[in-house]
Amino acid sequence: MTRKQLFIIVEKDSTKAFWSQLYDHIMFVMIIISVIPLTFSIQTPLFIWFDRVSVSVFIIDYILRWITADYRNPSKTPVVAFLTYPVTFMAIIDLLSILPSLGVFNKAFKVLRIVRLLKLLRVLRFLRYSKNIDTLLNVLKKERQILLTVLGIAVFYIVVTAMIMFNVEMNNANPNGEYVFQTFFDALYWATTTLTTVGYGDISPVSELGRVISMISSLFGVAIIALPSGVITASYLEEIKKGRKIEN
Repeated sequence: MTRKQLFIIVEKDSTKAFWSQLYDHIMFVMIIISVIPLTFSIQTPLFIWFDRVSVSVFIIDYILRWITADYRNPSKTPVVAFLTYPVTFMAIIDLLSILPSLGVFNKAFKVLRIVRLLKLLRVLRFLRYSKNIDTLLNVLKKERQILLTVLGIAVFYIVVTAMIMFNVEMNNANPNGEYVFQTFFDALYWATTTLTTVGYGDISPVSELGRVISMISSLFGVAIIALPSGVITASYLEEIKKGRKIEN
């Protein structure tokens, strides 16, 4: 089998060839069984077997994608394509999700649960095998300027609101006798949950002025959060229509 044929199998094939579809289905199953142990706090022999099998498949997948990198980037020379592949986003994700199972990290990382968190990166492998995710990523890329502008407005509003509330409630205590905002980070946390209209209620203002500010923040939060939702929805529907036209 040539490298060109390997590339067609490993990558998503628009012709929907049998071996390419089979490879995608196998990888899909491997991703699922590799994250199943992460939903439990204990390790069993079955979970260890799941991890070893899935990681072996992931290593093979990584190697196959690396040796066919020049077909993925025809604009680059083969040497450049091979050298730059390990530093691409998905290649880094793949490598970080594999290393924990190879015992690369020491016991200190295991105590901090870093190993389990890195294994969760395997979920990002679904990005390669979902058409809907591809559509969503195209939408985010297309509307990135508008979305970044909205994000900037949201961050600015969070910081300003947090500063106002922190100074208003600085010396006020809740019924338990503790200060409402012990640090500025508490104010940032409150401003973020209020802006997103979540409002967990674990931190809330006690003064009348603080509550008025909280109400205003909630109203502005609805407006700010609604902006990207409308942009993403409209662009997503447009991408779906384009996809249907291409298929027809």
